Amino acid sequence: MRRGLAIFLITVGTIVVYLVNQVFTLLTLLVETGSTDAIHSAEIPAPNSPLIDNMPQYIPKIIHQTYINESVPEHWREAQRSCVDLHEDYEYKMWTDAKSRELIATEYPWFLNTFDNYSQPIQRADAIRYFVLAHFGGIYIDLDDGCNRRLDPLLSYSAWVRRTAPTGISNDAMGATPQHPFFLTVIESLRAYDKNWHLPYITVMYSTGPLFLSVIWKRYMSSGRNIGDDAGGGRVRILMMDEYNRFPWSFFSHHKGSSWHGKDARFIFWMGGHWMMLTVMGFLLAGVVGVGAWWLWSRAIILGQQRSKKKREGGVWERAIGWSWRGGKGGYELAERHEV
Repeated sequence: MRRGLAIFLITVGTIVVYLVNQVFTLLTLLVETGSTDAIHSAEIPAPNSPLIDNMPQYIPKIIHQTYINESVPEHWREAQRSCVDLHEDYEYKMWTDAKSRELIATEYPWFLNTFDNYSQPIQRADAIRYFVLAHFGGIYIDLDDGCNRRLDPLLSYSAWVRRTAPTGISNDAMGATPQHPFFLTVIESLRAYDKNWHLPYITVMYSTGPLFLSVIWKRYMSSGRNIGDDAGGGRVRILMMDEYNRFPWSFFSHHKGSSWHGKDARFIFWMGGHWMMLTVMGFLLAGVVGVGAWWLWSRAIILGQQRSKKKREGGVWERAIGWSWRGGKGGYELAERHEV
């Protein structure tokens, strides 16, 4: 029994280690605050402050946005105009579906097959934002993000992304210098994460969306390349929630968005709102499964021992009486005796 217990514990331990290894980065995201690389309020001059003119500019003055075509829906035009009107000296690039595919086909043909075969249009919209930042540099802004103030202070970092709740980073507002090593890592990782998880929301989030970007960011930080704030640096700074859109002096304002979310997204959001209850239930379920597996394992060992014992006892009896079971219709027959 002790040998069986040892085998069971080793088997369960191996499975647990494998599963933890598979989701380790996701688990570490739960405790990652991004505070080490945060862009603090004290670093950011007030809107229209003369101190802004003394800040270095590493990121080029380009604003990127994406949509199906040039006809942006009415409910996003106010947000779009707020960014364009505040930045008349910036180049503005609207990446339509046609322009996005043309860029991929021309500059990144190795990715075209993946790009064309994404099951959800939002995956192409996600992917192209990483490519244009890696290729041209600049600032990407979702159409449902309006601009509260000029973005000039954010040009003083080699790359930045924003913190999101409950954990990780988002991909709705980002900035980078051309060929920044983080965004090169992102576009190189897209094909490996192109998997169908059967629920559209999970598939999008983990193949091209914020969860994918958060995992790559976490691994990038562990790679030793997250250093250097100048134009050639590899550090990724984090725009925290206060600086993002919580106050009048924040950079952005949020408008109606998330047009691609479906019923499965609402279910995921419900799970996020009840994560403590679901965690407790998960541990209880794991305990029940573990106890059940141990009971089945123990029963299998006991039955095996009983059968082995009966077989040995049956062999002794057959040798004693000289008869043995041969099966079939013949039943028992006299076993051959060997005199010693």
